[in-house]
Amino acid sequence: MEALNSALSSAHISEGDDVVPITCFTEAVNDVTVHFQIIRLPRQIYVWIGCNSAKFGNLYAAAPTSTTSPKNGVNVSCVLGGTSDNTGSGIVRRLVLKTGHHVILASNIPKNPPLLEAAAEKILMQKLINLGYTKPKSEASSS
Repeated sequence: MEALNSALSSAHISEGDDVVPITCFTEAVNDVTVHFQIIRLPRQIYVWIGCNSAKFGNLYAAAPTSTTSPKNGVNVSCVLGGTSDNTGSGIVRRLVLKTGHHVILASNIPKNPPLLEAAAEKILMQKLINLGYTKPKSEASSS
């Protein structure tokens, strides 16, 4: 498993000049194993967060609202499972605000330990910043 994680940790799928970066990593949070996968597509980011298993979980889609809408507007929809008030909807909304891109989030983080959700989101945000997928601070704070 470790070899597979290592091989997939920064894979790239390419066809011609198009490259789709894929980043996979695992973190231990309060004795719970949390897996992450980030796929960067043109103007879109796909994120999967798995807790203790490779289950798909609930699927959320979110996009920034048009420029005529109020600032910080994000449209969020629960595509599979869950409801719009689930933990994943809050995470995907904040991801859109931070990145400025459409975001698809699949998450099977349990609702019971809220600290696990917060820690997973913090780890994910830090990774997105390190990968350069977020808006510059000046742009993020003004929107």
